[in-house]
Amino acid sequence: MAPLGNLVRLLPLHINELPAHPALESLVSSPSKQTKSAGSSPSQAAGVDSSERPNLISFMEEIFDQASIFVDDTLPATFKEGGLKTSAPANAKVELLRRNISSAEIRAIPWINSSIPRNWSNGRKPAEAWFARRSRHENKSDKGTADLDEFDYGLRHDHSKHEQEYTPDVFDSFKVLDWSEQIESAISNGSAIDNYRDLSMSIHEMCHELPAMLSNRVFPVLVVTAKRGKHSFIVVQIPVDISGLRMAMYSNGRNLHEGDRAIKRKKPVLGVYTSIERVQMLPDQGQNIEWVMATASDAKGYLPMWAQKMGVPSAVVKDVGLFLGWVQTRRPFFRRHPRNSTGSSGV
Repeated sequence: MAPLGNLVRLLPLHINELPAHPALESLVSSPSKQTKSAGSSPSQAAGVDSSERPNLISFMEEIFDQASIFVDDTLPATFKEGGLKTSAPANAKVELLRRNISSAEIRAIPWINSSIPRNWSNGRKPAEAWFARRSRHENKSDKGTADLDEFDYGLRHDHSKHEQEYTPDVFDSFKVLDWSEQIESAISNGSAIDNYRDLSMSIHEMCHELPAMLSNRVFPVLVVTAKRGKHSFIVVQIPVDISGLRMAMYSNGRNLHEGDRAIKRKKPVLGVYTSIERVQMLPDQGQNIEWVMATASDAKGYLPMWAQKMGVPSAVVKDVGLFLGWVQTRRPFFRRHPRNSTGSSGV
């Protein structure tokens, strides 16, 4: 079995470990003390030259490779099955799986001696509690299910924006950075990733409202997506420490003064999560689609990990029904604008 990778982890990426972007060269400041930081990375005040940053296409390719190996090999070989669940209004049953990756296993990962070294990730490398689900859906634009175009539009296109739309407790999906121009430039200059197309990469701050007496949570994530072959796509989210980036809204406390609603002006706690979603058409003449999702998270603050572990499985299963219910409400739009349901990105 392939070893665990160093990128799709709970330890947040340091800002100096990201591919070059104009904002990273000119808009870095000292991390704000107004908001509790999610990561334990050192101060981001000192940036690095573009030449010291990872190549954009190589960086994305390594993320896709590590995520694919995790879903295709690590998950089926090492995760424990937790039974089948229902998630209305989805017709399909949802299989729940789980695995704890110990801190010793995390420390054994080749953090620096890898294709994309993580030279700046010097923080504590905690254990990771992973939960996963697997569901098979009829490839059909009908009640309780969705066809591949609808899955692609809802989960890959504008992933974070759509997640906000179908998840009741998400009140903002603030886009901080986007690498679309850099990806287009790299592709036009001959760079490519075998079997992957329609690449995208961006940073978002995903904002979750928690029940009374608990602070809201904000999860800054690098979102990397692509189509794979003709009938599959992948979405990977990795935590990133952007507390030193002035373009951020919540990670640096700017929301306290600039939020356009009361809920956005509240002081949040920064949490971390990573996830992999892979959707593919099964080899049954296109009759069914498999949707696999795996995630690890830490909401931080005063929520102990044992309590978080109790709540995550039900939330993971519930998301299937939330998404397919959202697709049902959006279906009239898909039919009026068919290009938007199958559209491609700018590269």
